[in-house]
Amino acid sequence: MNLLQTAPAFDPDIAREFGNGGGVADINFLGVPLFDSMSLWTLLFRFALNFLVCWIIIRLFYYRKSKRRDYYFTFMMFAVVIFLIITLMDNMKMNVAYALGLFAIFGMIRYRTETLRIREMTYLFVVMGVSIINGQALTTSYIELFITNILVILAIWAFEGNRLSKQLVEKVILYDKIELVKVGKEAELKADLEERTGIRIEKMEIGHIDYLRDAAFIKIWYRPAPGETGSIGTFTKIKEF
Repeated sequence: MNLLQTAPAFDPDIAREFGNGGGVADINFLGVPLFDSMSLWTLLFRFALNFLVCWIIIRLFYYRKSKRRDYYFTFMMFAVVIFLIITLMDNMKMNVAYALGLFAIFGMIRYRTETLRIREMTYLFVVMGVSIINGQALTTSYIELFITNILVILAIWAFEGNRLSKQLVEKVILYDKIELVKVGKEAELKADLEERTGIRIEKMEIGHIDYLRDAAFIKIWYRPAPGETGSIGTFTKIKEF
């Protein structure tokens, strides 16, 4: 009998199941594989992609205008931790809603003590969403994943630079000429504000009036110059900086 003719064909699935003859990948510690090269390289590649995309979003778009290092640190750490949790959760077959619930609890405990502006909340949501996509889309091809990240960056680039939305920037001014804060003197008030600020005002709104101090809060709206941000335009007290 010819042994070569009767030997079973090589099955790679069986080889992976029973190991490769005592290699490092077959060594277990407390029932957990000590080393898995495929999973490790996949983790490192996706982590590098997610870190680069989030860094571009935060450093080149958000930080360039706001100059807030505290939020810079917060957003990048959110990106790192969320990605790792989502990735490891997929390996543990846990529900994604469980992780999102953890971050919701964290937000209720910490962020309720400080009011986040819409811009910061938007970037926080973007960073979380990108990290979840990069960590969870294990069955998506790398080309699709790469294009998805590029689309997010392009959308931020288009809207952040006012290329698709010509939004107005608002600013609150403490005004001292109380005699102009009257009905019928809107044109004089607008002309005086434009002369003082050098800004072409699109619209304005009179807020709190203090007749004891002859002052009033006036909110104005104007079109920002290229690269200008209105992140502190609504502050009215020193402690809010």
